[in-house]
Amino acid sequence: MTDLIEPGDAVLYMKVGTHASEPLDKIIERKRQEIRDAGYSLWGYGGNTCHPRTMVQPFASAHADSGRVIRLCMQPMQSNHFADPVRADEYSVDGKVWVPIPEAINVVGSRYALRIRSLDEVDLKLDLEKTTVGVGRNKGKSGRAYIQGRVDKACLDVVDHIDEDDEQGIHIGLIAEMEAPFAVFLRNT
Repeated sequence: MTDLIEPGDAVLYMKVGTHASEPLDKIIERKRQEIRDAGYSLWGYGGNTCHPRTMVQPFASAHADSGRVIRLCMQPMQSNHFADPVRADEYSVDGKVWVPIPEAINVVGSRYALRIRSLDEVDLKLDLEKTTVGVGRNKGKSGRAYIQGRVDKACLDVVDHIDEDDEQGIHIGLIAEMEAPFAVFLRNT
């Protein structure tokens, strides 16, 4: 982990599992194929804690402008997300101008999506105590304190050295490199 995530890095943390009735292993397989076919994929999600325009885009852009890679660190978990697996037809960076989603990409059952250019299975630990919330009204709050209860995703700044053997760390099973525009809105036409 130490060579992947260092102090000063930006991490988008997310819990992942079954989504729109599709098991995580099938999602991973599909997303990797999308990256091979289209050069990128859209990783769907919902909720307001990582709103595309007010949270993810400004957070990721600020770090990308300083030359940092933005990583999506995913913690696999059991989930029962049984929303209808309806494919989004269009995406938008700003919620105003909409463009078609390439045929090679299927993002289903989501309001928003993160744009990723890689997706790797890993077996790493991430100590959220060594991160702080990087944007919004909770900016500066410990990542561990923020990710409690029902919060399942966050834009985090890494503020201290990550020790992959740290017992305080949570299991990260997937890492993806994100790319501009980092997060988009989705809709069905």
